[in-house]
Order: sequence, then C-alpha cells, then structure tokens
Amino acid sequence: MKTIAVIPARLESTRLPRKMLREIAGKPLAGWVYEAVCRSPLLSDVILATDSEEILEICRRRGWKAQMTSASHRSGTERVHEISNSIAADVYVNVQGDEPLVRPEQIAALLRVMENPAAQVGTVKTPCPEEEIHNPNAVKVVTAADGGALYFSRATIPFDRDHNSPRYFKHLGIYAYRKAALDRFVSLPESTLEKTERLEQLRFLENGISIYLAETPYDSIGVDVEDDFRRVADILTKR
Repeated sequence: MKTIAVIPARLESTRLPRKMLREIAGKPLAGWVYEAVCRSPLLSDVILATDSEEILEICRRRGWKAQMTSASHRSGTERVHEISNSIAADVYVNVQGDEPLVRPEQIAALLRVMENPAAQVGTVKTPCPEEEIHNPNAVKVVTAADGGALYFSRATIPFDRDHNSPRYFKHLGIYAYRKAALDRFVSLPESTLEKTERLEQLRFLENGISIYLAETPYDSIGVDVEDDFRRVADILTKR
C-alpha cells in the first residue's frame, strides 16, 4: 500500500494555546511529532498540514515537509482530506499533532488493520493505565468481537456495575483512512455524539461507517493540557 502520513497542526488550540510551537529541549512539539512519525519505514511520505504561516516557516527552516491548508477546517480529519485531494495514496494515516510519543510499532499495527480491503477506517487501542481509567482526557473505547469499534467515550466505559473488573482500553490518536472514507466524512454534518463528546471519530460511527482497531502494548500521551505537556517534556528530555 502507498501510505502517506499527515500530521494536522493547528496553532490556536483551545485548551493549550500555541502548543504546536511550545519547545521541548529546543524543538517545537510539532517537530517532535514529525520526526517520530518519520521513523516508520512503512510510510511513503510524511506531511505536516497546518493553517499557520508561523508553523510553516519553522518547518521550512528545519527541513520538515509541510503544506498550508485551509483555516476553516473544523477537525484534523478535514485537514487530512484536503491533503488527500492533492496527493494520491491507498491509505492516509492521521497522526494528531499532539502525539510526540508515537512509535513505529503503533503505525505498523494500524496498517495491518488496513490490509483488509473492507476496512475503510482504522485506529489503535492500548490497555488503559489504571490511573487514566476515570480521566476524561484519556478516551476509552469498547470493541466488538471482530475488532470493530462499538463506542468511544471520555467516560469510563464499560461501566463495571457488578465489579467484574473488565479490561479497559485507551484510544490512541492515530488513524488510517481510505480516500472514500475521507470524502464521506467531510460530506456529513457534525454529528450529535461528536458534538457531545468532542470526538470527531463518532461522526463515522453515527453514520454507519465502521472503525476497526488494532491493539498495541505501547501507550502514548496526547498533549491536551499543561500537565500532559510537563509529562511529555520529562520523557523526551530524559531520552
């Protein structure tokens, strides 16, 4: 499969403003993500998709491949779709710009899902650390026997009513799409559950588009709030 990775990098994030340009050991967060994704040998290309001239200029100076996209996009998936309109590929991988700990093994697991021609959308889950089970910033996912997603939520799912100690899975912010799935996504209005949870992947599920999950033992930390940034900075600095 010809696979292109796209890293959506919006400058004006709500919970942690300008996080894409916040530096760790002299390198902006967007650069950590870009270089981590480039370590995968399974990708034909890696593109940082932004709506910021400031981010674009920094990428040019550092030698990171970047492309300007519309400032009107409401989600990272819409930004990936714009790239898909100009660059042909079999599969488009979306690595969120706040995932600097992404690993080649996670990308490899994701692409194994997409080897099934019936899979239009794929993503990744990992066993949820106990301390994050009740954290709304850690998105949980439950899946069917065939690996298809039943639901994603910031809430603790499944609810352990009878204290059966179920396995909890955390959703990681990397996706794979076929072009047809991206075209369908942008043609649909923002869905009710998507608006409620602020999780764009729910637009697929609400409209009957299956999402298949790969499991990986490797956790990650998405940088959503200041505490996340401090944890990630500590890990990357020690490396």
